[in-house]
Amino acid sequence: MTSDQAPITAPIPAPVPARTRIGVAVGLLLLSPICAEYLIGYDQIISNPLDMLTGLLVLGPLYGTVAVLIREVARRTGRGWPTMVLLGAAFGLIQAGVIDQSLFNPDFVDEASWDDDRLPTLVAGLGVSVKHVVGFVGGHIIWSFCAPIGVVESCVPRIADRPWLGRVGITVMIVLYGLGALVIFKEHSKQFLATPAQFGTVGLFALGLAVAAFAIPRRFPRQGLDCRGVDGRGGGRVPPAWAVGCGAVVLMGAHQLSSPGWGGVALNVAALVLAGSALLWWSGRPDWGPAHVLAVCGAALVVNAALSFVVEPLGDTSPVVKYGANAVLMIVVLLLLGWARRRLRHITVRPLEGARPVLRQVREWELPHGRTNACVRR
Repeated sequence: MTSDQAPITAPIPAPVPARTRIGVAVGLLLLSPICAEYLIGYDQIISNPLDMLTGLLVLGPLYGTVAVLIREVARRTGRGWPTMVLLGAAFGLIQAGVIDQSLFNPDFVDEASWDDDRLPTLVAGLGVSVKHVVGFVGGHIIWSFCAPIGVVESCVPRIADRPWLGRVGITVMIVLYGLGALVIFKEHSKQFLATPAQFGTVGLFALGLAVAAFAIPRRFPRQGLDCRGVDGRGGGRVPPAWAVGCGAVVLMGAHQLSSPGWGGVALNVAALVLAGSALLWWSGRPDWGPAHVLAVCGAALVVNAALSFVVEPLGDTSPVVKYGANAVLMIVVLLLLGWARRRLRHITVRPLEGARPVLRQVREWELPHGRTNACVRR
């Protein structure tokens, strides 16, 4: 910064009413299971709207509480998306390997398509399909946790990096998760129970992912930033948000549509690695902002909502009700994303008292970890 520019300091944020914070947390609690289970419409429940609503009483505690807790932990500890992704992977492993045991149960779904998807990459010694590991864990990271978090935070950009729940709220989420997990575990353990070695292996990998999530260094707010980047040096540009969203649609579509067999797994992993690498590279640049986050997370919702029209649900379903539910969910997704984008556009910056005129007009993006990147307009 030049000598005639005073450092930009962030004002102390105003308290957020409890009803607002709780309402946003409940929104995430409901959006998470909808994205995880209903959006792509693979289950016959898609043809029974009433069952879908009542199903949220179990799926909300199972998926939504985890999304809320992952977000709370990351925001409270000053960490961001890398931590949330790793915690999502840990919980995804627990969900698929311990709670419903879909990773190990050869008869988890009584359909020929289950074996067609599972057997080509089955590692007999472990009793697990590599395709299922990549698909289930990757699916939980993206659709159960991270995409819902990103979309809901985009709807409330001013409190996106702040805690939403207090001790009571967090305790309630933990209790609800325990109850939901217990119900699902008991239901799926009636006909099949994984071996102690399988449970132990999943537990060790999940623990390792959780440790890695908290080993990532925290990023602290920096003051006096200008257009040259977060460290005062030149920063590379990033693609516009619409281009990032289009790229995310292609890569997530490749993830979802990968064929059974080792070739499909290779394509699946390549798509995820390419997406993760690009996001890690671009998100550290000063031009990356909330609109890009919304584009990526919104792309995940759009991909599954679009694929629902070509996915054939398990069991007997009514085509009219099935396609009607698919259409309603697609419309809801588009309306939600449109509203979130509108909310991001209407972020305004209040000049600080006593600030110099040259610093009164700024472009501001509220980045994760409470950091503000302000670019002075000269």
